[in-house]
Amino acid sequence: MTTTSPEARDSDTPRRQSRLFCRYYDNNHNPSYLLRPVKQEDEWDHPYIVRYHDIISHAEIQKVKELALPRLRRATISNPITGVLETAPYRISKSAWLTEYDHPLIEKINQRIEDLTGLEMDTAEELQKDEPDAFKELGTGNRIATWLFYMTDVAAGGATVFPDVGAAVWPKKGTAVFWYNLFATGEGDYSTRHAACPVLVGNKWVSNKWIHERGQEWRRPCPLEVSP
Repeated sequence: MTTTSPEARDSDTPRRQSRLFCRYYDNNHNPSYLLRPVKQEDEWDHPYIVRYHDIISHAEIQKVKELALPRLRRATISNPITGVLETAPYRISKSAWLTEYDHPLIEKINQRIEDLTGLEMDTAEELQKDEPDAFKELGTGNRIATWLFYMTDVAAGGATVFPDVGAAVWPKKGTAVFWYNLFATGEGDYSTRHAACPVLVGNKWVSNKWIHERGQEWRRPCPLEVSP
C-alpha cells in the first residue's frame, strides 16, 4: 500500500494555482533593487519555491560557461560501503566549481544572491563536497537553502522534481529558483528532496549555490516557540 501526501494529491490543481502569484520584488527595499525590482514568481506553496525571471543575462551565462568548461569533470557519488568517490552509470552529469577569485563576475553573482535572499554568502559552498562528513569538514552546518540558476532552455526533459509533493520546475534560461531545505528551527524539510529528470532532447546547464546555516543566525533566526 502506498500513501500520497495531501500536497501531492493537490498538485497543479486550480486550488493550488490560486495560491501562487507573481510580483515585483526588492527584498524589503534592498538598495540594489529599489528602482529596479526583479520579477518573482511562486512555483510551489509547500515547500515554498520561487522563481526569479531575467536574473542572469546571456553575457553572464556565456562567461560562466567559458570559465567552467575547461574544469568540467564527471560527477561522482560516495560509495555507501567504502566511502570512496566513484562514478555511477545513473549519474552522467559533469561538474565544475567556481569561486569569486576566478573572476569578478562570480563575486557579483554571489552578491546578487545575497541581496535577494537576505542570507550570508561567506559560508556558502564554493566547491562540491560529496564525502559523508562534508558538512562536518566545512564547519558551516547543514545546507539551509538552495539557489539554482537555469542557464539553458531544454527542448524536452530536464525538470527539477520534488517527488514527495508532486512538484516539477522546468528549466528556463536566465531564471533561478530558490527554496529552503531547513525549517527556521533547523530541522530538515524533507519535502524539498529533489532530483533532476533526464534530458531527452538538447543539453542542460545549471549553476547552483548551496547556502549553509552558519552566518544566518541573525538573518533567519530560530523561533523562540515551535508551532505544534
